[in-house]
Amino acid sequence: MTVSRVLRNRGDVSQATRERVLAASKRLGYVPNKIAGALASQRVNLVAVIIPSMSNMVFPEVMTGISEVLEESPLQPVVGITHYRPEREERVLYEMLSWRPSGVIIAGLEHSDASRAMLENAGIPIVEIMDTDGTPVDSVVGISHRRAGKEMANAIAAAGYKRIAFLGTKMPLDHRARKRFEGFTGALAKAGIEMADHEFYSGGSALLKGREMTETVLKRTPDIDFLYYSNDMIAAGGLLYCLDNGIAVPGQVGLAGFNGIELLDGMNPKLATMDACRREIGRKAAEIIARCTEAGLDHADERIELTPRLSIGDTLQRG
Repeated sequence: MTVSRVLRNRGDVSQATRERVLAASKRLGYVPNKIAGALASQRVNLVAVIIPSMSNMVFPEVMTGISEVLEESPLQPVVGITHYRPEREERVLYEMLSWRPSGVIIAGLEHSDASRAMLENAGIPIVEIMDTDGTPVDSVVGISHRRAGKEMANAIAAAGYKRIAFLGTKMPLDHRARKRFEGFTGALAKAGIEMADHEFYSGGSALLKGREMTETVLKRTPDIDFLYYSNDMIAAGGLLYCLDNGIAVPGQVGLAGFNGIELLDGMNPKLATMDACRREIGRKAAEIIARCTEAGLDHADERIELTPRLSIGDTLQRG
């Protein structure tokens, strides 16, 4: 009865007891059932989709893939945004699980202990997406970001670039960018190349960020001959900065991004990038949830690793 009062935020319970109950609940990954007794199945036809952002072009394409599959089923996606913050992910996950969705699609493999406990105890199919470099709770669909970074580094080294800088998001906020950076620097080291510079930022991906960081790096380390960006939008900003300032691309400075954003296909010169299989990831994840729901399964234990495609474009060739 005391536990019930605490979890419903009702009744006369001391603060000390309330804190003990909440701590135990968090440790066990317990989430109250807001539809208890309302439905025989104890689930609703919703799929919780938890992603870090909708402010760039990456996750809208993932959502497109998810929607394409689920619109052929009774299931409907409902989206929660975490802004790359673990504490926000906990709150979003807690609220969504309390409505007993038919499944969860969640970005990334890194979660707080509380979030992981909730996922492990949810009793519904869980699909972690975007990344395969780690151990999933249930199923996983994505690419190896370490391998993606390694392949890009090998292509840059093969083109003859030696003075290379990395420009991207702050690593604690974006685990996938961190893994690409690890794969990238590891491959360069094997080729005998040491990173010459790097620049990090927080906030949304944008052309302006790319211009500002590119200017900072090239003024600080003027002999840089290649700039590798953590995503295409800031890479496009860097490319515009170079073109505006008479910097020959790719002869004087080469550039590459990541994600394969179709919006930039019309740029001239065409940016070197790597397609992260975003729509396909969304489709595959939704297919797992739909199959499990139809078969009445609470897990699938599937691992699907897709292969990103490197596009050399016009900015990863010596002019």
